[in-house]
Amino acid sequence: MDLFDLTGKRALITGSSRGIGYTIAEGLASAGAEIILNSRHQGQLDAAVEKLRATGATVAGRCFDVAEEKAVPAAIAEIEEAIGPIDILVNNAGINLRAPLAEYPLENWHTLMSVNLTGVFVVTQAVVRYMIPRRCGKIINICSANSEVARPIIGPYSASKGAVKMLTKAMAVEWAQYNIQANGLGPGYFLTELTKPIAANPEFDQAIRGRTPAGKWGDVEDLKGPAIFLASAASDFVNGHILFVDGGFLASA
Repeated sequence: MDLFDLTGKRALITGSSRGIGYTIAEGLASAGAEIILNSRHQGQLDAAVEKLRATGATVAGRCFDVAEEKAVPAAIAEIEEAIGPIDILVNNAGINLRAPLAEYPLENWHTLMSVNLTGVFVVTQAVVRYMIPRRCGKIINICSANSEVARPIIGPYSASKGAVKMLTKAMAVEWAQYNIQANGLGPGYFLTELTKPIAANPEFDQAIRGRTPAGKWGDVEDLKGPAIFLASAASDFVNGHILFVDGGFLASA
């Protein structure tokens, strides 16, 4: 099991005070990684740090907004200097603002893209400038089943996640020469605080269960193993790949 051992590695997970980001942090910590949690809300971040630290993990927290382009490089530089090298980057921070495309406010489009796409680019660019000289690094971009398929009222979200998929491939192509692997983790439909409102809609709930061969929504715990794989030596020759964890959703017509 040494291939999956993350002892001595340090992971920064953006948007990780709750939900999928926090669960991935738990998973990487269970494999031995030192964790840096991130959120733009200091109170939520402090609570998450204490919660994860109580499990015995080595944890720090850094409060910054991935959408604040000028602040990100300074935040990454401070982490590298004060805590140590970032070996694993998980770009998890993301939002979804729902509305029909024909009526979608341009302001919401820019807000969503600044977090879901530009945030991934800016944070990764800041981190990889340290990874390249070290000739080592793992980048995991949180994609989505909506990187491949669309549905009504989330068109801009699908567009952003499709772009993250292609940005991931571009990262792999440019940085493989430096022994850096960039891959995507694509959750299907998972029950989280953010999806509970739509899961509560009986018609939508049935549609998701009906298309998913597993017949159920995903549990965020199901993401820990795939995240550990993409963060570890077990995936050293996996690059530019999007690993979908969707219960067969995308395989189903």
